[in-house]
Amino acid sequence: MRAAYQQDIRPASLPPPRRGPPSQGDDNPVGGTPLVELKRVTARLAGRVAVKLESRNPTGSVKDRVATALVDEAEARGELRAGSTIVAATSGNTGLALARIAALRGYRVRLTIPEDWCHERIALLLYLGADVIVTGGGDMKAAADRARALVTADRSAVLLDQFASEANREIHRTTTADEIWSSTGGEVGAFVAGVGTGGTITGVSLGLRARKRGIHIVAVEPASSPVLSGGKAGRHGIQGIGAGFVPPLFQRGLVDEIVGVSDEDAFEWTHRLAREEGILAGVSSGAAVCAAAALASRVEMAGRLIVTIVSDSAERYVLAPRLESPGRGRRRP
Repeated sequence: MRAAYQQDIRPASLPPPRRGPPSQGDDNPVGGTPLVELKRVTARLAGRVAVKLESRNPTGSVKDRVATALVDEAEARGELRAGSTIVAATSGNTGLALARIAALRGYRVRLTIPEDWCHERIALLLYLGADVIVTGGGDMKAAADRARALVTADRSAVLLDQFASEANREIHRTTTADEIWSSTGGEVGAFVAGVGTGGTITGVSLGLRARKRGIHIVAVEPASSPVLSGGKAGRHGIQGIGAGFVPPLFQRGLVDEIVGVSDEDAFEWTHRLAREEGILAGVSSGAAVCAAAALASRVEMAGRLIVTIVSDSAERYVLAPRLESPGRGRRRP
């Protein structure tokens, strides 16, 4: 019997189950992830909130979409060929997806990652055979600078820049937005997303608004690093968003409002998703759901469907101090 939280929004309109012969390596399916409505954490709110579970992708995150698009684009341009080395700056998820593709297609991969990010991600990257370089500074700027330096020094290296590549935006416009529209039967009234590279919120916003006017778009950033709102970059604990600069892909004109979420609220909502909905989510997903719930509490959102993204799963964050047990579920001898 399915868990109570897994009541799909419109079962008849969801993408059909993947059937047929087993996929062949590189053809492992990306996308087609389920959209489920939250039942408990939003029970008393005016609006409805549904989450798209991107943890169902091959390496467990939304970045499987982006990495596939980046590699396909570089191959089509003739930049990636036999013997090439993929270089990228990552907070972890894009690196995992790139390492998977590199293993399947025969490329080497070198990744730069900020020192403050979770050790679980670094361990997984090494497990997939990636060369990992840890950078200082605590945000993505230092990692991005180091990635560019690596490419300058190595003629076989190809920089795949998720922050600037239009393939990042386009894969969300053509797949993620289409899936949300199909799964909701066009009933989506608002879209909420955390901003890391800006690809998800920009691509999905373009895709949805091409189909329906008036969809409310909310960008989420760390409250302690309110760069999108015009403030200064700062340290925060919400891995995956808040890069410390305004990403080139982010289009402010598409966004109706920008919401800052504190580390404390992001971790609290991550715990609530696990304990009340049975959804294992990463911290950036907790921030997104926090903002979506705040939007759903408004009177004007009564009866409207708000969609947000659960970008990845909790497994790669379990050693983060604030993601440890908040008081229930003790380990016993």
